[in-house]
Amino acid sequence: MSIESKFSFPYRQALQEKIGQDFEQTLQELTDLVAIPSIAWESFDLSEVTRSAQKVKELALAAGFPEVEILSASYGPDQKEGMPAVVATKPAAEGYPTILLYAHHDVQPVGDCALWDTEPFVATRKGDRLYGRGAADDKAGIMAHLSAFRAVSEVLGEQFLAGVTLFIEGEEEAGSPSFTSFIQKYREKLASDVIVVADSANWRAGVPALTTGLRGVASGAVEVRVGDHAVHSGMFGGPMLDAHTVLVRLLSTLHDAKGSVAVEGLTYAPEPEVEYPEADFRQDSGILDSVTLAGEGSITSRLWAQPAISIIGMDIPSVAESSNTIAASSRAMLSMRLAPGQNPQEAHQKLEEHLLKHVPWGAEVRYTASDSGQPFSADPTEDSVELALAAMHTAWDVEPVQTGMGGSIPFIADLKEVFPEAHILITGIEDPDTRAHSANESLYLPDFERAILAEALMISHLSQ
Repeated sequence: MSIESKFSFPYRQALQEKIGQDFEQTLQELTDLVAIPSIAWESFDLSEVTRSAQKVKELALAAGFPEVEILSASYGPDQKEGMPAVVATKPAAEGYPTILLYAHHDVQPVGDCALWDTEPFVATRKGDRLYGRGAADDKAGIMAHLSAFRAVSEVLGEQFLAGVTLFIEGEEEAGSPSFTSFIQKYREKLASDVIVVADSANWRAGVPALTTGLRGVASGAVEVRVGDHAVHSGMFGGPMLDAHTVLVRLLSTLHDAKGSVAVEGLTYAPEPEVEYPEADFRQDSGILDSVTLAGEGSITSRLWAQPAISIIGMDIPSVAESSNTIAASSRAMLSMRLAPGQNPQEAHQKLEEHLLKHVPWGAEVRYTASDSGQPFSADPTEDSVELALAAMHTAWDVEPVQTGMGGSIPFIADLKEVFPEAHILITGIEDPDTRAHSANESLYLPDFERAILAEALMISHLSQ
């Protein structure tokens, strides 16, 4: 028996028609959300995040949620208040499950506006794609939830018996600092049987995917010191190497000659069953034709099942501000992606041991761990996983792919800890051409409409 035949979707035609009728309205609502520059970073106007939360509340009420609140939670030793989140609830009838729909309304900064072909906060349609910051990541996730809920409410009417809780976070792109405090504080409001996280990607345009594995993350700063103060390079250069040179030599030891991570003791997960053709990877990533791919094993293994280390920041003078000075210290921020099964704290320890062992010329080195996030692996035999795959197959009429993900969603581990009995489904509306976090972020509209239908099919099934 195929997975599809295990599930019936008697409302499929009516739901598809309703979603199609409302699609232009959905795109207008998404356009209104994109227009709000909701960047939850301290260096930006945080009032825009509040304005974004208020807009999401307005849209949730319009979609038919009977109760909608804007909530926040304090966190950290100084009890700093987190960014506003929106929680909307429609209670379940007795004996029926509750599904939690997660997305986030904050967005990444736009970076260099000169790299954008359109105005970042003006949703612009070109053919089958809608361009704008947050058009995909993750304001499309919000609208997928709201549009699916609206369609199910109208089509099922009094037969809409499943419970639905909408949870739209306001600080995911800033690292979700108050997330753990938030879900603990509002545990009763968020309690559910199934959690759908709409913040991932499809396999490619036209082919849906359910993300069943995530790499974890462990980030930290490494600092090297060669002296107690900076000195003139002409007077002391030669016998004394600058800290930047020492740091570069140290960082070069993180990978072997083939580009594989050289830190001993990190976990490698089993080889994935899905392959990612090299030609597709090159096109999707934009890597130069002359650049050899790093590492060994299949590309999906290197993306999903092996550790990766990137240098994501360095404290070093710019060329424009350079001077003839031997720097006494130098610092870099490292981001490790961890294979499923890897404990982040152990990964921090292994990285620190590697840095201490390989620092050249007796320089002082210090590693300071910062962010940590657990990897995630879903059980493919869970009924909820099979339901999601069947709904995707019905909506796309294409066999869905179960994928890993090279990125990390650290709060998934928090959800599992606070709601251990809930089944977590990671879906999304992005694709390899979306360019989330980059200039010219865009949403592929045909898959957006299908994603709404797939979610509506899941919700309607839970009411049967």
